[in-house]
Amino acid sequence: MRKHLWCVTFSVLFLATTIVSWRSVGANKSDGKVNSTLNAKELFNQYVNNLYQAASLQQTGLTFDVFEKAITGYTNLKLNHQLPQSSSVLTVVDFTKSSREKRMWIIDLFSKQLLLNTWVAHGQGSGEEMATSFSDRNDSHQSSLGFYLTDKVYMGKHGRSLHLDGLDEGFNSNARMRDIVIHGASYVSQAAINHQGYLGRSFGCPAVPAHLANTVINTIKDKTVLFINGNDDSYTSKYLDETGPLNFIAADTTAFDLARL
Repeated sequence: MRKHLWCVTFSVLFLATTIVSWRSVGANKSDGKVNSTLNAKELFNQYVNNLYQAASLQQTGLTFDVFEKAITGYTNLKLNHQLPQSSSVLTVVDFTKSSREKRMWIIDLFSKQLLLNTWVAHGQGSGEEMATSFSDRNDSHQSSLGFYLTDKVYMGKHGRSLHLDGLDEGFNSNARMRDIVIHGASYVSQAAINHQGYLGRSFGCPAVPAHLANTVINTIKDKTVLFINGNDDSYTSKYLDETGPLNFIAADTTAFDLARL
């Protein structure tokens, strides 16, 4: 059982190099147990901040709070065994930003590297330059917020495309039925911005630049996490619950001690 916990710890939080200098102010030196959830929270926040800084995400416009949401969901999916333990790629889309901005980030959490930062379209039913409304309803042509798992590549009307499975019931769980996929589009380009002041829009798909479509698809296919953030106070997700990650950290600090060696 202990070996299993160590294995999951390493694969979920990758803390071997992240928390080398961390010491819990409330730890019991005799048995290594954490005495409060606050200490576990501090540890998790330090881990997220380390990734954020190492990948230079602030410099590319990804805000810390959006990144933290994405990491929380990614961690919960790992703990719930909904994500392969070997899966290290996390894609973040922030629809609170103008479509003129490069608002898609693809990050390798193992190597702590930003792999790609590029434009991504929102649905035409969600707004023009800014995405202001969201829906999971068929034929709404709106974008859907939340956590997704990528699946298999297929050839569709937009060429080589990538299936997405929405994980948040009521917010994006109709993605398959709606054919919400990753695909390339000519209207996702600097030329489109120059022409009308912002990107063209899709029927709800997070469309990417045509010349980068294969790169994006090959990087994130086959069960990686995609998180789409937006301005919608009604959005909730069980994957944003920090209870699981914090309880896991607090339950077994021996593995975290070993990770520092």
